[in-house]
Amino acid sequence: MRLSNLAWNAGGLMLPLGVAALTVPQLLERLGPERFGLLALAWGLIGYAGAMDLGIGRALTQRVAGLRGIGELRSIPDVLATAGRITLLAGLSGGVLIAAAAALGAGAWVRTDSTSICEIRNAMLLLAVALPAQAMTATYRGMNEAFLNFREISLLRAGLGVINFGGPFLVSLLTSQLPWLVSTLVISRWLALLMFRRLAIGCLLSTGDGVQRGSYSKRVAASLLSFGGWVTLSGIVSPVLVHADRFLIASAISAAAVSIYVLPYEVVVQSLILAGAVSSVMFPGLSQLIQERPDQWQSYFNKWLRRIAGSMAVVCTALLFILPVLLPLWVKAALQPESVVIGQVLCLGVFANAIGSMFYALLHAKGRADITAKLHVVELPIFIFALVFLISNYGVLGAAWAWVGRMVVDAILLAVCARACRV
Repeated sequence: MRLSNLAWNAGGLMLPLGVAALTVPQLLERLGPERFGLLALAWGLIGYAGAMDLGIGRALTQRVAGLRGIGELRSIPDVLATAGRITLLAGLSGGVLIAAAAALGAGAWVRTDSTSICEIRNAMLLLAVALPAQAMTATYRGMNEAFLNFREISLLRAGLGVINFGGPFLVSLLTSQLPWLVSTLVISRWLALLMFRRLAIGCLLSTGDGVQRGSYSKRVAASLLSFGGWVTLSGIVSPVLVHADRFLIASAISAAAVSIYVLPYEVVVQSLILAGAVSSVMFPGLSQLIQERPDQWQSYFNKWLRRIAGSMAVVCTALLFILPVLLPLWVKAALQPESVVIGQVLCLGVFANAIGSMFYALLHAKGRADITAKLHVVELPIFIFALVFLISNYGVLGAAWAWVGRMVVDAILLAVCARACRV
């Protein structure tokens, strides 16, 4: 793994964190807890839209990395064209479903005091427009990852992250209406799609064959879906696992209560930048290494696992002591005292999540996306039950403990399966 790739990847994730640190307190002050909570739900929903790529982005990365390894460069354009068509149709289908849900009154499920159902519905309709772009972007990003084009990916990711927080902040200077806030998220996703597509075409041209356009292939589609299908299942279930806590809080308590949970959650989870950067950079190389030199991948993986475990142990321990000072300094009077305790509890889950993400990448590099999908399916009903029970009895703090429990169990199961799984 080239350290420059790791540095670019980490940098692309850290810049949005800095923007979030500056803008989130202002957004909370200008919008109030309820509207900020609804904006947080919009961030969660648009993040969930990433599942609409049907796992094709991940499958494309593995497939193209393998083709590059054996010198089959002329097959790559067909892979990209096929993946692009699949994700376009999937994204359009998801957009229609979200639009239908909005039209049928899904916004009424969220408890609000001052935000109208009409405003929430219009925001959902805007998010539906973003789904095709979000789905197709995963495909073109996967192409760039297969070519180890992490510098350009990171620059685009940084720009998208800046707009993700900076866009709503600029709009909040003029209005607190939810549709206008959400419109910045939609525009940024379509711009990101155009830029990622341009970079992917550049990767094709860099092969030297002069081939830019490919054609749809049923054979390639079947191959991508055989791997991507399991990633899809995991991709559909995983975001539910990630975002179910805030949606259940909004439903069972209030939209304002989401702010109590989301503020410490976003601070603590950002510490996963390092683990995310390592696993995403490691995946293409590990996939290739497992096929080419099956006797060397274990030492390579274990080296980075030890580094991540040690680094995240230090980071999470530091956060436990820093949060009582950092959160009040960050959001000032808008902070609820319970948020500090919630953040400290979530630190435990963040460490487990970092370890689990490494074994998740290992299983996918071995081509065993089916295992991660099956684990997520099993975990989903258990986690939802735990959330409902703990939120009902312990409020927002109960949601934090439910999340930590899932992270710990998930990491243990992923580690056991990855070690037991043969290539």
